[in-house]
Amino acid sequence: MEISYNFGVYPTMITPYKKDGSVDIETAEKYVHWYFEKGCAGIFALCHSSESWNLSLEEKLALNSMVYKTAKELEKKHGRKFTVVSSGHTADTIEDQAYDLCKIYETGIEATIFMTNRFDLENEGDDVWIRNAEKMLKLLPEDMNLGLYETPYPYKRLVTPRILKWCTDTGRFYFMKDTCCNIDMIKERLDVIRGSKLRLMNANAQTLLESLRYGASGYSSIMANFHPELYVWLCANYEEYPEKADRLQEFLGTVAFTEQGLPYPLSAKYHMCLEGIPTENIARTRDSSDLTPYVMDCVNQMRNLTGSYPKLLEI
Repeated sequence: MEISYNFGVYPTMITPYKKDGSVDIETAEKYVHWYFEKGCAGIFALCHSSESWNLSLEEKLALNSMVYKTAKELEKKHGRKFTVVSSGHTADTIEDQAYDLCKIYETGIEATIFMTNRFDLENEGDDVWIRNAEKMLKLLPEDMNLGLYETPYPYKRLVTPRILKWCTDTGRFYFMKDTCCNIDMIKERLDVIRGSKLRLMNANAQTLLESLRYGASGYSSIMANFHPELYVWLCANYEEYPEKADRLQEFLGTVAFTEQGLPYPLSAKYHMCLEGIPTENIARTRDSSDLTPYVMDCVNQMRNLTGSYPKLLEI
């Protein structure tokens, strides 16, 4: 079955925890509502931002089930498509990865996103990647829609033009979260996939507007956990309001450097508190002490500036 959904902004969903360290499904459900209310086209669940490497399969299934169920309820209530794409295959063997993906697929999903380094654990080359990907496809339902995700952990396995062409030739790939952060490479990739079903979602804020103008289909990354509404506006209006889009791009490209400077995902969880969704200062990939008064002040300043920016642009 071919996937049908709108492109635009897909936040990389963070995972909240209770005080005892267990996954907080109730708070995660509030995140789904927040993303929807901000105008996002969908959600990328069980990704690196979700701390997927630090979640058990049972936790992944519970999270994904809730995300999909809530998204479909919002979709039905408001009459607006809200797509869920998910990853989560952190095992080493192809067989174990396929098992996990099939279990996640059963909980509700519109596209299964492959972490590219899982098919080439030692970065041995395209032959190894394609051979393992072919093996994976044989273990998955034939009607499962697929995607690509250049996750940064444990290493970033960039997709080559040969791999991208192989993916488009299968006719099964629809979504790519591009993390190369190189506009020339992004343009090369867009040329490869042009005319196919595969759509490129840029994860790099600094190159976003130029990539949209060249044919990218949207944004999927960390900063959609802070001010997704600005990315939503840019993706929807960059053609009609080119000068305003240029100004907004300058702002988004600058504040997105906080991805590296602040202790994500703790910084995003603190921001959710500011948005009225109480979230414990707990992550499985960061020490809670990393959320210092300095970090909180930085997030507050960014949020205040974000709130005033639409007025400056008259959007």
